[in-house]
Amino acid sequence: MIERLRSTYREYPSTFWTLTAASFVDRVGSTALWPFFALYVTEKFNVGMTEAGLLFGIFSVSSFIGNLIGGGLTDRFGRKVILVFGLVVSALSAMAMGFVEQLSFFYLLAAFSGLLADVAGPAREAMVADLLPEAKRAEGFGVLRVAGNLAWIVGPTVGGIIGAYDFLYLFVLDAITSLITAAIVLLVIPETRPEAQEVARAESMAQTFRGYGRVLRDRAFVAFIGISVIMSVVYFQMYSTLSVFLRDVHGVPARGYGYLMSMNALMVVLFQFPITRRLRSLRPLMPMVMGTLLYMVGFTLYGFVSAYAMFAVAMLTITLGEMMIIPTSSSLVARMAPDTMRGRYLAFSGVTWVVAASLGPTAAGLVLDYYNPYWVWYLCGIFSAVAVIGYLLLDARADPRLEAGPEREAETAPA
Repeated sequence: MIERLRSTYREYPSTFWTLTAASFVDRVGSTALWPFFALYVTEKFNVGMTEAGLLFGIFSVSSFIGNLIGGGLTDRFGRKVILVFGLVVSALSAMAMGFVEQLSFFYLLAAFSGLLADVAGPAREAMVADLLPEAKRAEGFGVLRVAGNLAWIVGPTVGGIIGAYDFLYLFVLDAITSLITAAIVLLVIPETRPEAQEVARAESMAQTFRGYGRVLRDRAFVAFIGISVIMSVVYFQMYSTLSVFLRDVHGVPARGYGYLMSMNALMVVLFQFPITRRLRSLRPLMPMVMGTLLYMVGFTLYGFVSAYAMFAVAMLTITLGEMMIIPTSSSLVARMAPDTMRGRYLAFSGVTWVVAASLGPTAAGLVLDYYNPYWVWYLCGIFSAVAVIGYLLLDARADPRLEAGPEREAETAPA
């Protein structure tokens, strides 16, 4: 086992492992804070979940805008400077939110934090894509995801202990971990932007952001994102609707839902890398097809079973699909992007999560409140089937960037 781990370590450049470790540090801080964010808001400002939900909505939309800005700046100025900037702003905004005393200012800070702190997201993903050859990218994004799930195991535990004393310390911890990560990136990690992106440096700022028009004209890429939106609306029910459904329909307490989510995180830590490696020989879109089929089975199962053991089986099925889809999706976006526009493509792909976070829980909530709640899961099955068909049709289109073959870089995107 030790020799296998050493062999795996040697397959990737040391800079990639440094970035992964730095990302873990940053995620520990954020995962210590965000699970308790709604508790903090409702307790400090004496408001209900409607106001807390509005804050999450503001943060989600502003994060997407910040991602778009960050994608353009990543292509123009490079990965390192934008990643450091985003981490420092994230630290400052976390501290500000911890000390603010008025809810109206908190709304403004949520918008500011999402807008500026999230400019670092595309830079981090672009750096991974820069560091790894195409054949290794899905595995690399899988490794990064394992680090993120390890943080989800550590962070909430630490957050629960610290939050018992004072929620303010959670904001301080988030700020400290962001600054530590920024220092690691600044002092240890070199710039990774390909030489081809000197073209982007020569662009004016207006030309850089007009590049998103080129992204929108890439029909295969837009089709991939559209299909992924449908799939992500289904996936997001795991984090929003499922806990309420299990509590209200089956009497499962929050602790029971927590066990299911802990099982999900542990499976990712243990099996993400070997599963991603086994998928390497498949056609690029096939993991998306297989993973979405597993979503169809897993989410639909919640509409037909009532035993807790079967809820765990459904979660295991969904987790297997998740381990196929999420690293593959990031790898496919990097694969479809021209070298000079990698940051903008990765940023635009964030629309899948914005739509899923904004529309998915709201639509599912209407079904839960006013119709047969089991229809949430029947509709998840239908949406998943639509997404499967969409991925198969896209695969049949035979876009050269989505064909299995030797390692290559995407130099151009279709107009």
